[in-house]
Amino acid sequence: MKTTTLLLIRHGQTNWNRQGRYTGQSDIPINETGREQARLLAAKLKATPPDVIYASDLIRAYQTAEIVADACNVPLYADPRLREINQGVWEGMLFPDIKAKFAREFAAREADPLTVAAPEGETVGQVRERVLAAVQAIVRKHPGQRVAIVAHGLVLAIIKGYVIDHPITKVWDLIPPNAEAEEVEVKAITI
Repeated sequence: MKTTTLLLIRHGQTNWNRQGRYTGQSDIPINETGREQARLLAAKLKATPPDVIYASDLIRAYQTAEIVADACNVPLYADPRLREINQGVWEGMLFPDIKAKFAREFAAREADPLTVAAPEGETVGQVRERVLAAVQAIVRKHPGQRVAIVAHGLVLAIIKGYVIDHPITKVWDLIPPNAEAEEVEVKAITI
């Protein structure tokens, strides 16, 4: 079985990122800093471009992916399974406000992210299931190729955590910075 190289890329900066707001599945575009981050990343990737790019269909990831795809002249596909976690009522809120207003719920999710969600949101377990299903399909379709996945912090942390066998309960430790590529090798995803 051939190894697929995944380039894990978090979308460029948004105004909500800069402000420290929980974005989740709110469809917030990248800002000018985010566009510049994507252009710089695209310039770096031109020397060894991916064969194909898959992106979350949320605008911040798709805009970032479009800049890279155009610069590298590679196909781009949107996959809604690569969306960020649904943060429910926490979306748009600042982190300190969430911890203050939802202290009990926040602590419960930190203790058990696999089965506890933000109010009206998704669990990390639910996100993990859909993300790994998407990556499994991508790896099967592109054995031996370089595939960029442009998505969101938690989505990429889940993928990396799976590859390096990092405990899912500590997935938040693996959230990458905006618009940087991290390369991982995958032979298969078993879910």
